[in-house]
Amino acid sequence: MAPHDHAPQGAYATIMGTFAAGLAGAALLAKALGREPRENDALDLLVLSLATFKTARTIARDDVASFIREPFVEGDEPIETGDLRQAIGELVTCSRCVGTWVAGGLTATQIVAPRFGRVLTWSLAAAGAHDARAARARLSRQGRASQGGSHRLRDACLPGLANRRQR
Repeated sequence: MAPHDHAPQGAYATIMGTFAAGLAGAALLAKALGREPRENDALDLLVLSLATFKTARTIARDDVASFIREPFVEGDEPIETGDLRQAIGELVTCSRCVGTWVAGGLTATQIVAPRFGRVLTWSLAAAGAHDARAARARLSRQGRASQGGSHRLRDACLPGLANRRQR
């Protein structure tokens, strides 16, 4: 199909409406089941953030989730059809965009099915923490490699730091 020069505004509105309706539906279901959301604290936000990060990155980038993206993308780019297919392609290839859906889904799951929701969220958060640690280690290695021998001057100026690093 020929590329379209305009964004699929109507499809964006449909996607946003579906998101809002999904959250409203989850809230109504929770009310019907007598499930009240518990008070959340900073740890809950951290866990939800890590779980959202992991899941959104998996959907938007990892090969294991390529089957989700496949109907909507060619390579790594959304298929430009000017309709809902393009809008979904844009959604599933953008980790920030799909992350909003993931956060809403995980939050709704914790309210509607609290035990399952907590196990799911904490499991994904643990995987997200692992990914964040691995990324930090990779960046640290890249930084050391790009600095070359510059650490020798720092070690000469700050001998205590060099001694701690050798332990």
